Amino acid sequence: MSNDIFERIEKKYRITAAQKEAVLREIGGRLLEDRFCRSTIQSLYLDTPDHRIIRNSTEARGHSVYKEKIRVRSYGTPGREDKVFFELKKKYKGIVYKRRICMTLAEAERYLEEGICPKDSQIMREIDYAMDFYGRPKPAVMICYEREAYAIQDYPALRVTFDSNVRYRDRELSLGKGSQGIPITGSGEYLLEVKSDGAIPVWLSEILDRNKVYPSSFSKYGTAYQMIRAKARASKKITGGAQRHVSNL
Repeated sequence: MSNDIFERIEKKYRITAAQKEAVLREIGGRLLEDRFCRSTIQSLYLDTPDHRIIRNSTEARGHSVYKEKIRVRSYGTPGREDKVFFELKKKYKGIVYKRRICMTLAEAERYLEEGICPKDSQIMREIDYAMDFYGRPKPAVMICYEREAYAIQDYPALRVTFDSNVRYRDRELSLGKGSQGIPITGSGEYLLEVKSDGAIPVWLSEILDRNKVYPSSFSKYGTAYQMIRAKARASKKITGGAQRHVSNL
């Protein structure tokens, strides 16, 4: 079982396929394939029955607000004894703080269902504290997408990732159920993330500027939550209209 702690700045950009290819071409020989260079990422987000965690995030305003998410992530569809990452992700004043611990899918599901910690560690205690704070949140939404991930030569703390075919589902909420879902992003659309421990190098900023790649605020879970709410409102409106129609007969 391994632990990971991250503290970094993450910049997001919504780009086209043509912009993606142009950026990759200009970075060129600096690119190094990441450990999980090409993978299907599955993230199971936890929340309260009234969606308190994501509402706190989507309703927050200003640079200095505090945001938090709790999720379980896998690379590909795991079996019960395959490794997954239980993560606590916080953002404050533009800096992302992430704590994650590796465990098997079976251990993660047991922890979610019974509250039994797979191991005593500082990170596990932090996660458990957050879980208690929110009243033991349950699986709420699954977010899946295809990712290309790269490190940059001579910049060990710098990574760039390209996510495509972002999709969600609010049923079959288990990492072991596969990566199917309802599309969030359009065909040929990519989400570029630049992750660093400080300012983005000038040469990379210039590449992004030349290709008209500009920062964009985008939350995968937040967007899925809004789509689920919109669907619920539409369904309620249709049901209400049908009930009024019946009452008038």
